[in-house]
Amino acid sequence: MEKKCVIVGVTGGIAAYKACALVSMLKKAGHDVHVLMTKSAQEFVTPLTFQTLSANRVITDMFSVDYEPDVHHVSLAKKADAFVVAPATADFIAKAANGIADDMLTTTFLAAYCPKLVVPAMNTHMLANPATQDNLRRLKKYGIHIMESDAGYLACGDVGKGRMPEPAEIADALSALLYPDKFLAGKQVLITAGGTQEAIDPVRCITNHSTGRMGYALARAARNAGAAVTLVSGKTDLPAPYGVHMVPVVSAKDMADAVLSASDGMDAIIMAAAVADYTPVKTADEKIKKEEGGLQIDLCRTTDILKELGRRKHEGQVLIGFAMETENLYANAQKKLVEKNADFIAANSLRDKGAGFGVDTNKVTILSKDHQEQLGLLSKDDTAEEILKYCLKGERHVTGC
Repeated sequence: MEKKCVIVGVTGGIAAYKACALVSMLKKAGHDVHVLMTKSAQEFVTPLTFQTLSANRVITDMFSVDYEPDVHHVSLAKKADAFVVAPATADFIAKAANGIADDMLTTTFLAAYCPKLVVPAMNTHMLANPATQDNLRRLKKYGIHIMESDAGYLACGDVGKGRMPEPAEIADALSALLYPDKFLAGKQVLITAGGTQEAIDPVRCITNHSTGRMGYALARAARNAGAAVTLVSGKTDLPAPYGVHMVPVVSAKDMADAVLSASDGMDAIIMAAAVADYTPVKTADEKIKKEEGGLQIDLCRTTDILKELGRRKHEGQVLIGFAMETENLYANAQKKLVEKNADFIAANSLRDKGAGFGVDTNKVTILSKDHQEQLGLLSKDDTAEEILKYCLKGERHVTGC
């Protein structure tokens, strides 16, 4: 993605310290970051901190004569590709909702026409107050994006909603606003991710090494491209992507039920999960105790979700499967493509360095009935973007096998 100009507004809440990490993340991603601080915010973090992290002068005063001779709040508002206010206090939210512009932050916010994201962070009772909720609804009506506050222990000692989300989650939300090519706007996309768990007894299960990273990267990429994304996910350690409808599942049966019940309304389905092929015929009610000798567990086949989706596929629906192999990659992937009636298979080999479980990269070849394209070794985020562009946008660089 082309690097963008991002304004970060910081208001006077204890969560202002988290904005330091957000600015650092955006800067490391290559964006041109400009920080605007209210007077109250400077009581929590110094402007020098943000200046060092952003490599840009921090703007705190509307009436300073130290800036360029242009109308600074207007020029910066015109330059911005996205505007995030984190933390956003109840005071700022009230001002923004009512068009009040009495400092550099509110003035620039009012003048900006780029996508805007407001991240409320305050005492739980202040957040729940009808006045604050009315102001948030008004901002939404104006087309401003509101990020849901987290719940937990607050600095004031209360427990409830009002915590500022983690900087990585805010950066993820911004990536959706900044992505320029909304080629999936208006589309419904279902993606599966992670591994399933098949219970042997209340303690043990059969599972695999999937971390879910590839599926989550696909969910973020589809969301960035404008799709309404449903992510059916096995257990992972990953945070839910911003703006994605999450459906948590545990077993292969859970995943089959969730996917097949939602499949008819989807424009595209991407099966990136590592679904168990077998499950115990019977799950023990109590923990199985160790005994001398071996243990035999009878297994039966689970539902072949991709094959069932291929059988049900309606006109215009695009079905994408994944194939991880240890040998005969292309032959096995091509066979899977035909047998499952898929439109594309994203194939990778566990033998290729950087393409296995638990790494941040992947090395994928996309196969269709008459084409294939090797993407090479890329980050999983870049791999996800390329898969969507190739399969759902039709950007193909290779015209034959």
